[in-house]
Amino acid sequence: MADQEHVHGTMDTSVQEKTFEGFIAWVIRIAAISIGVLIFLAIFNS
Repeated sequence: MADQEHVHGTMDTSVQEKTFEGFIAWVIRIAAISIGVLIFLAIFNS
């Protein structure tokens, strides 16, 4: 492994891309839930 020369652009990034997609999906879900809770509180808080 140490004897191999690195060639730019040859790394397999499919695992990193899948992890990033999952992270973004969670961020969107959490943001949507947070906004929903804030709207609920703004409407029904007396």
